[in-house]
Amino acid sequence: MENQIRQYLTKKIETVAPSDFDSLAMEVFQYQAQRNMLYAQYLRLLQKPPESVTAPADIPFLPIQFFKNQTIQTGTWTPADTFSSSGTTGQITSRHAVRAPGFYLRNTRRGFEHFYGNLADYCVLALLPAYLERPGSSLVAMADYFIQQSRYAPSGFFLYNTNELLKVVQICQKKQWPVLLLGVTFALLDLAEQRPTDLSGITIMETGGMKGRRREMIRSELHEVLCSAFRVQTIHSEYGMTELFSQAYSKGQGLFYPAPTMRVDARQITDPLAAEMPGKTGALNIIDLANLDTISFIATDDLGKVYPNGSFEVLGRLDNSDLRGCNLMVQ
Repeated sequence: MENQIRQYLTKKIETVAPSDFDSLAMEVFQYQAQRNMLYAQYLRLLQKPPESVTAPADIPFLPIQFFKNQTIQTGTWTPADTFSSSGTTGQITSRHAVRAPGFYLRNTRRGFEHFYGNLADYCVLALLPAYLERPGSSLVAMADYFIQQSRYAPSGFFLYNTNELLKVVQICQKKQWPVLLLGVTFALLDLAEQRPTDLSGITIMETGGMKGRRREMIRSELHEVLCSAFRVQTIHSEYGMTELFSQAYSKGQGLFYPAPTMRVDARQITDPLAAEMPGKTGALNIIDLANLDTISFIATDDLGKVYPNGSFEVLGRLDNSDLRGCNLMVQ
């Protein structure tokens, strides 16, 4: 019975329309409340029985810190993989068990294509040092899948070989191939300072992450530096993390839009169980329907503002929360 329900929910998640998001979120909540032991215990401690939750606004969000010290699973299954977050020496990193890697990868593609069109039409160039140098990065798994989907042979990873990267860029520009340059923030800054180059016409997407190698920058300052060095009008951004199977994207101006399987809301900083008003700074809560096999309702440590149209800004992190690799910049 459990497998039948999971297959039913998986199919609905893969084709979810905005008008069906609320009802599907409720179905996923009931499924996880019954089959996720950790989440069920959390609901009991909150004195929030599943039957009392009648709308998405009533759903309790599990604090993201549980990914650091608990195994989070809905149902009984053996992980096929495990994603882990980056961290400095001595930090406890998050771990996200993966039941079906293919489901994660297909979901990342759907999310990207929702905003940017057919992934196969891009020459995908990934500049992700540090992430490539450790196992378990969900970002590297996503980038590798994107590269595999591209119809352009030069697509690939470039660890520190920026000379080769720029040669490929020049070939793509000459042939007028669409290019997605996906880069960790510190590597893009290094490239901007060491090899400022005309990258006009290329989609440059920063994934956040200074990895302790550079000072943190506000996003507007970062984008100004990159736009000037690469002679482009805008810098795109990807918002994702180890604990999520879905991503959000920004095409500039700091506003992120979530993938169809994702919704972002804000909670009050002083009362984690109370919703924050639209446009007011709060801590971000995320519904990620693609986290069907773990937990879809996550109270993150990110600070931000959420707007009535579903877009959001990332403004920083709650005090005393760990520094993380993705979109750590403060506005």
